[in-house]
Amino acid sequence: MSFSSRIKEELGRRLGPRHCRIAEIAALMELCGRVDRDASGRISITLNTENVAVARKCFTLFKKTFNIVADIRTSRNTYLKKAHNCRITIQGDADARKVLGAVKVEFPDGGAMLKAQGPGMANTVDDEVATGVGGTLKAQGTGMANTVGDEVETGVGGTLKAPFIPASVTARACCKRAFLRGAFLAVGSMSDPEKFYHLEFACPTQESALQLQGIISGFGPDAKIVPRKKSFVVYLKEGNQIVELLNVMDAGLGLMAFENTRIMKDMRNTINRQVNCETANINKTVSTGLRQADEIRLIMNNIGLASLPPSLREIAQLRLQNPDMALKELGESLDPPVGKSGVNHRLRKLSQIALELQGGGQEIVSRT
Repeated sequence: MSFSSRIKEELGRRLGPRHCRIAEIAALMELCGRVDRDASGRISITLNTENVAVARKCFTLFKKTFNIVADIRTSRNTYLKKAHNCRITIQGDADARKVLGAVKVEFPDGGAMLKAQGPGMANTVDDEVATGVGGTLKAQGTGMANTVGDEVETGVGGTLKAPFIPASVTARACCKRAFLRGAFLAVGSMSDPEKFYHLEFACPTQESALQLQGIISGFGPDAKIVPRKKSFVVYLKEGNQIVELLNVMDAGLGLMAFENTRIMKDMRNTINRQVNCETANINKTVSTGLRQADEIRLIMNNIGLASLPPSLREIAQLRLQNPDMALKELGESLDPPVGKSGVNHRLRKLSQIALELQGGGQEIVSRT
């Protein structure tokens, strides 16, 4: 099970008071639902999802909030090898209008809600729809689920004549949290934190993305919006902000799992940095010690160590015996002990003598 599915399973078990359930239904309807009107003016509501836990949550919300038994149908696209596609439908006109009244969507003159939906959903209008690309198309051919009797703009800007869910539905802070839960159930996804940090909502229109961004920002996280194909994606990439949003949505178990993974990743990264640093220091110490030992052998073979001053002769003999020893340890082995800077000063003098013996500072390529 993916991390997103685990979050949705947890959110699917959350049921707040009635006003919060209405806000959650509003988010689901806005982001993964549509409203249809037949020739006789009867209204129906349809929600589409590929997650069984989300379908179960939709059924529970309608039952607990309005005492409406929604119809659930499941299909499987074997050609695309996708998971089950669940369709939750409220066919009764009275029931549908009860739900729409609760989410405060009005129907002037008995018309249908003007609503933008995600791609791949059927249209139920006979009028032409302006595509924003040049010309008009019949609604059945646009691939956008609208149920309007007028022309609807479906260009890149995502502007529609559709009324969005009124702000009064999410007036309370708890209702805003419920709206975010519904939005994540409808169009949310989250990457595995073992790989990288990313949480997003793929909204069907720019207006719904801006509405969602405003609600998220009200709780602190700085959500961004980026267009992607036919969607407008509201996303978070920083671990701290994702933790805040999971807390806002009351996904406590998911939050703990995310934090545990993040702590383990940070610990591994810290250990790796320390090991890499220590390895680099050891390699540097060893390579420097071997080079200095080569330089001392050059001096010994040309003029002999006896020609050196006592302080340089002592450190030269010690370095030959301990080519991999650190400067601090070399200094402590001298009698009397010498500090790290003093040892380094003496070794630099030996290097200068070796360069002079090489006749201009040519690199030592062999050890004698």
